[in-house]
Amino acid sequence: MRRAMDRFIDGIEWIAAFFVGIVALDVFVSVMLRYFFAVSIPDSYDFGKQLLGILIFWGIAATSYRGTHITVDLVWSAVGPRMQRYIDIFATLVLLFVVTVQTTMLFDKVRLTYQDHILTFDLNIPTWPFAAVAWLGDVSAVLLIAVRTYRLIFHPEDIHDADKVTE
Repeated sequence: MRRAMDRFIDGIEWIAAFFVGIVALDVFVSVMLRYFFAVSIPDSYDFGKQLLGILIFWGIAATSYRGTHITVDLVWSAVGPRMQRYIDIFATLVLLFVVTVQTTMLFDKVRLTYQDHILTFDLNIPTWPFAAVAWLGDVSAVLLIAVRTYRLIFHPEDIHDADKVTE
């Protein structure tokens, strides 16, 4: 079970990395075409905006499990290992709650984008699939934060930043 969960976590991180590459490629190609050929990709602004949103939500998933997002460790570093673990558990539970609410609200945005039939400007491509992929990234974040919470409470040695988590 642990090995399957680690593969799932690694898969989420690879998906996030894939979207980083797609956004970088989109920006690079758009700039090169505009600079050298005075040509722009139709809907490149809309695609860039949508892809950046997707990247953000999949990035939240990738960083939330590893605990590599921005943190303030002033209090954490001043207490002992037992309190550090309690702080980690509390902070992860708060993060789980916040991202769960965010995921619920983002689903509403996907639903409304679909119902309102919002399209890109040039090619008239529906934008709801982009929002749906971003929402899947947020769902992945909830799942990974739930796994992190479980592991912090019951199996802190399974956390990838286990050197930071002690009993």
